Amino acid sequence: MKIAIIGAGNMGGATALGLAGALPEAAITVTAKHAATLEKFSARGLQTSLDNVAAARGADLVILGVKPWFLQGVLDELRPVLPGKLVVSFAAGIPASDLAEWLSGSGVTGIYTVIPNLAIEVGESMTFIHEISGTGETLRTVQSLFDAVGQTAVVDERRLHAGMMLASCGTAFALRYVRASAEGGVELGLYPKEAIAAALQTVKGAAALLEARGTHPEAEIDRVTTPGGITIRGLNAMEDAGFTAAVIAGLKA
Repeated sequence: MKIAIIGAGNMGGATALGLAGALPEAAITVTAKHAATLEKFSARGLQTSLDNVAAARGADLVILGVKPWFLQGVLDELRPVLPGKLVVSFAAGIPASDLAEWLSGSGVTGIYTVIPNLAIEVGESMTFIHEISGTGETLRTVQSLFDAVGQTAVVDERRLHAGMMLASCGTAFALRYVRASAEGGVELGLYPKEAIAAALQTVKGAAALLEARGTHPEAEIDRVTTPGGITIRGLNAMEDAGFTAAVIAGLKA
């Protein structure tokens, strides 16, 4: 498959690197406004270009990694070379109706809004996919592409926004917990590198345990908390400080 990624910013760049690692047989071209931005991709063996139109012309699937406020202009630029291609947009907050209108009559074979997260770079994204137009075959193509770099969920537009908060923004929320946990570890006496390593491995292990056992988080919490023990004291202190309420408030904000 020939893939053009228009925009080598944080998400577009992470996607390029993740796909290159997971799908070495794919021909990936990445674009950016400045040559310096593209150097790290060239070093990884990816094709690069300063010309969005040229990159899209040679692709089967075009991924739009530009900022939402640039999207309509970029689509106008690409429109002459889009017939017969699949179009994937990473632009958050653009209604499906707007994207469909901007691509009306363009001859594309499918239009999808896709929300991955930065862990796509290491093959561990949680990616939400919303189909605006397409067929069963085009959906399978898009889903299999992002399944190669993590897990996917196909959702309606309403749930797409919820997924973005939980999984895309959620990367920052999870990392903020790791930072807070490591800072607590330092206060308790660990060296900073020890505390960060412990926090990371603990989060990684907790996620792996939950995934392997297929249980509810609270069931695993019950296995750790003994009556009168220190874990339940810690949990109750966190709840007194508003832990769960703060997480939910952050997602809703």
